[in-house]
Amino acid sequence: SAMQQPLCWITNAFDRSPAELLWVPEKAWGPLGGSLINLSYGYGKIFVVPFEYNEGNERAPVQGGMVELPVTQFPTGLIRGRFKEDDGALYTCGMFAWAGSVTQPGGLYRVRYTGKPPHLPKELHARQGRLVLTFTDPIDPESVAKLDNFEFKTWALQRTANYGSKHIDEKAAPIQKAELSADGKTLTLSIRDLAPTWCYSLSYTLRGADGSPFAGLLHGTVHQLHP
Repeated sequence: SAMQQPLCWITNAFDRSPAELLWVPEKAWGPLGGSLINLSYGYGKIFVVPFEYNEGNERAPVQGGMVELPVTQFPTGLIRGRFKEDDGALYTCGMFAWAGSVTQPGGLYRVRYTGKPPHLPKELHARQGRLVLTFTDPIDPESVAKLDNFEFKTWALQRTANYGSKHIDEKAAPIQKAELSADGKTLTLSIRDLAPTWCYSLSYTLRGADGSPFAGLLHGTVHQLHP
């Protein structure tokens, strides 16, 4: 109770050793402009971090989750990144010096937007009985109608001196309904017994409005439910 809660609790099976949070400039990376991303030293990955503010909650002012960017895993851990104004690309550098899963000694990389739909959630809201995600691109309604395309789980963590924690009291929560907004970008999932939790995962296998398949895994935290 003495600490301010993080935006989300991430277990080391999903990402070990997050390195730097970074804002995407408004005019960079197409529909991901203005988003928050996270660089991973441990796994050499980049994650988009959709989140929301909890107004008036000083102990847990923000909550949200992380979804891996659909790019090839980097051969070294990522430490720092900066966006270049004239080309809108991310330039990121990394290294390997201590515990990590990608061990090339170092590297400098450019990550640019190709113009293809990324199909990533850029907004996330936890409400009474519902999880609401707004994606970068329209989703095919038929794929949303199949509830087997989603899986939602929650679990707790055990705080010890060990490196990370196993999933404690992991359980699945059935999704009762999935609805799309008129523009096809906002997905509302009705989830039975949705409650504040240190950790949850939402996996989805869907199609874009153009018919292209995409899948994702969101790990996140719910500190409070909004009306």
